[in-house]
Amino acid sequence: MALQLSLFLILLVVPSTNADWPPSPGFYPSSKFRSISFYQGFRNLWGPQHQQLDQNTLKIWLDSTTGSGFKSIHPFRSGYFGASIKLQPGYTAGVITSLYLSNSEVHPGYHDEVDIEFLGTTPGKPYTLQTNVYIRGSGDGHIIGREMKFHLWFDPTSDFHNYGVLWSPKEIIFFVDDVPIRIYPKKSDATFPLRPMWVYGSIWDASSWATEDGKYKADYHYQPFVGRYTNFKLSGCSAKAPAWCHPVSASPYRSGRLSGQQYWAMRWVQRNYLVYNYCRDYKRDHSLTPECF
Repeated sequence: MALQLSLFLILLVVPSTNADWPPSPGFYPSSKFRSISFYQGFRNLWGPQHQQLDQNTLKIWLDSTTGSGFKSIHPFRSGYFGASIKLQPGYTAGVITSLYLSNSEVHPGYHDEVDIEFLGTTPGKPYTLQTNVYIRGSGDGHIIGREMKFHLWFDPTSDFHNYGVLWSPKEIIFFVDDVPIRIYPKKSDATFPLRPMWVYGSIWDASSWATEDGKYKADYHYQPFVGRYTNFKLSGCSAKAPAWCHPVSASPYRSGRLSGQQYWAMRWVQRNYLVYNYCRDYKRDHSLTPECF
């Protein structure tokens, strides 16, 4: 009887390791920050004729003429930024649907960027979610990406799912349905974005590299390619906020440090769904990415 009770208690406290679904992170940042309507926080950036808002669900699309993009009204120096996104099924090779932070318009050729990018695919193959961080450059011909790529434990075309980024002065955390999937820590000023950034979303043709390194291109027989966004989150310190503005947290702790349960869920995702890590790519020159050491 004592042995049975012990086994029962272990099952209660040890998180599930089911290979099809992540353990609960125990904390859900997307529910802690107020949702805003699209026009409360954003404006069209390009392709206005390929952008439609219906009851706070924004649809943007790409066809052979153009794609579309939007941008936050204000820049931020830290915060939690997210949206619920639904992707297009079928043939989407070469197409990028994204949510990202950037200051490229203020610092062209020498900008910072934090990316959530969905790399289009061919039927029968999963979408790839690419996370990336650029530091002061990536338009000058010397691109130093910090890519980590994941497959997902669900079909991102069947329903909306939450995707978010927590950018604080000490780290960047990427979330999928409130599960942290990657932490990019600040190890030095030279390897971390410190200047204010805006929040963007877009859909565009990246045939030269997006799907299996450019093997499959965008095929406009399948147009239009559509991305849908809702449940927008913009919470944090704007660039004009007073110096005492405290960075928001995406964990149970004001410090922002992830809980043990959140770390467990992240390790589960990386063990089961991480498909590329720039720090483990032996072909890369890691003198350019010293944070890997």
